Amino acid sequence: MEARSRAPSKQQYPLGSMLLAFASLLGCLLTSSQAKVYSRCELAKVLQEFGLEGYRGSTLADWVCLAYFTSGFNTAAVDHEADGSTNNGIFQINSRKWCKNLDPEVPNLCQTYCSELLNPNLKNTVICAMKITQQPQGLASWEAWRRHCQGKDLSDWVDGCDL
Repeated sequence: MEARSRAPSKQQYPLGSMLLAFASLLGCLLTSSQAKVYSRCELAKVLQEFGLEGYRGSTLADWVCLAYFTSGFNTAAVDHEADGSTNNGIFQINSRKWCKNLDPEVPNLCQTYCSELLNPNLKNTVICAMKITQQPQGLASWEAWRRHCQGKDLSDWVDGCDL
C-alpha cells in the first residue's frame, strides 16, 4: 500500500457564507446593545397600544404573564435549542418556523429576521405573536403560557398599571 504524503486540504468557505455569518453576528451584537428589559406596567401599556387587549380572546394579563415566563420582559433574550433553532425576544419566538435566521430553508411565517424580534421596539414582535395566536392553539402555542398562565387568575399582572 502506498502512503500518501499529501497535506490535508484547507476547507474553503464561500465568501457569501462568511459575509452572512459576519453580518448575522454583527446584527446580534448591535441588537443586544439596544436591549430593553421592560417593567411589568410599561410592557402592559405598550401591548395595550398595539391592541393586544382582547385579541383572539386574550387579555393584557395573559401577554404580560407570557412575557415574564418566557424572557423576564427582556427584548434581547435568546435561547438556543438542541435542534439548532433559537427562541427570540420578549415572547421567545422560535426560528424553526416563525423567523429567518441563517438557515434559508426555514418557513419564516412571520416574514421577519429573528434579529428583528430582539428590538426594543416591539412592533415586529407583536405582529409575529399575533400571527402565532391565529394558529388553532392560540396562546397555548407557548409552553410557558400553558404551564404558568393558562387557567389562572392573572389580574396581578396588570394591577396598578393605570391602563
